[in-house]
Amino acid sequence: MEENELIDDDELYEHHRIVADPKQQLLRIDKFLMDRLPNVTRNKLQAAIKDGFVKVNELEVKPNYKVRPEDIITIALPEPPRETEVIPQDIPLNIVYEDKDLLVVNKEAGMVVHPAYQNWEGTLVNALSYHFQNLPEMEGNEGRPGLVHRIDKDTSGLLVIAKTEQAMNGLAKQFYDHSIERTYYALVWGVPEPDHGTVNINLGRSLKDRRITVPYEDETIGKHAITHYKLLEDLRYVGLIQCNLETGRTHQIRAHMKHIGHTLFNDSTYGGDKILKGTPFSKYKSFVENCFKILPRQALHAKSLGFVHPITKEYMQFDSELPADFSEVLEKWRHYVQYT
Repeated sequence: MEENELIDDDELYEHHRIVADPKQQLLRIDKFLMDRLPNVTRNKLQAAIKDGFVKVNELEVKPNYKVRPEDIITIALPEPPRETEVIPQDIPLNIVYEDKDLLVVNKEAGMVVHPAYQNWEGTLVNALSYHFQNLPEMEGNEGRPGLVHRIDKDTSGLLVIAKTEQAMNGLAKQFYDHSIERTYYALVWGVPEPDHGTVNINLGRSLKDRRITVPYEDETIGKHAITHYKLLEDLRYVGLIQCNLETGRTHQIRAHMKHIGHTLFNDSTYGGDKILKGTPFSKYKSFVENCFKILPRQALHAKSLGFVHPITKEYMQFDSELPADFSEVLEKWRHYVQYT
């Protein structure tokens, strides 16, 4: 969710790979790239080089680096602004509550929340724009009507959507104050010891792979992030845990649980799609791979949501069932540890 705790979106990056000609003359890298990326300003390029988003032969370079023949240059730049007009699409929504000010939806896994690089259509926002007109937008968050928070594409569960400016402001303030109750269920590798605790460590993008969130011991780097967890069920090789968020950083639960040695089950981004606990003999390996097929995503579900209605001031609490893929894998683990 963000600077102001509202939406900590990863900026989307535009990737380029350029191979210098065999007869390339020595030339400063910013000048070299100016000729090949005509829509990018020199200041933006120089900032990208200084921040490590430009690599030559997989190594970061300084702004005065001179390109040599056959250098391989890779660049990751913030996605240039795209039209903020959202295409309304008739996509069904699982609405669990609605009034004139807000609604709560149960998002299925696989649905992207808002249009972004490589996902301009088929998102929750495209669906919202079809079913509701004139949803408000937060300042600086154009093109994402109604949103005050988000969950990852392959995370299922509850989201609150604002239908009016007043509702948006009231909900945004609660996210900013950390007063929204957000409970997630996750299946993780291993059984956490102690069986409850708090992970309080800054999170930020990895300098090596910008798609990944990593912890930073240095409190001046990254963003403040707090996750409370407790074990709900010990399944020997995996554990069902409950996580409650104070902050809402990108991939917060996924990165925090990996940090304490309990990567989410089948979270391919963080290495959870490999057997991390238990001896990989053939029967066990076959069992786990079958679970991966049933639940082809990280085992994370936004189970409950609680907040004060921004208009009526009534406290509202919503709960959701685990989706079928999560439930089936959980049952399989229960059966496996009981009979082996």
